[in-house]
This record gives sequence, C-alpha cells and structure tokens, in this order.
Amino acid sequence: MKIVSLSELRVGESAIIEEITDQWSSIKLIEMGCLPGEKVTVKLAAPFHDPIAIEVCGNLISLRKDEAHSILVKILP
Repeated sequence: MKIVSLSELRVGESAIIEEITDQWSSIKLIEMGCLPGEKVTVKLAAPFHDPIAIEVCGNLISLRKDEAHSILVKILP
C-alpha cells in the first residue's frame, strides 16, 4: 500500500493513519482521535480542498490543508 498525506485523498476515500509529522499539530490531532492505526475517511472538501472534513473514531473533524498535509496515511483499497 502506498503512503501519502491525508491532503491527497479525495472525497469518499479511506485510509489508515500511519504518522503525524508536525509535532505542533500532533497533540491537537491526537486529542481529536487522529491516532496511528485509526481508519480515516474524507467526507467533504471545500473548493481547492481547503478545508476538508474527515471522519475518524465516529467524529467529523474539519482540517485545514496544512494540517491534513502533516498526516501520513496508507490508502485502503
């Protein structure tokens, strides 16, 4: 499976979180349930893909493009 940033996923695509590369954002993201090993699905995207809404752990979370770029994921088939 290919590892990409969450910002590269399209609406409807799902992936498994592998790593959060931005140490500053990681605390906030982890508190919202974005943990390595969790499944994440892109639910909505604004024009130019900023922000996006993702579903993780049953919660809908809005992320700016730079935050999504710091989350590395493995795309699910």
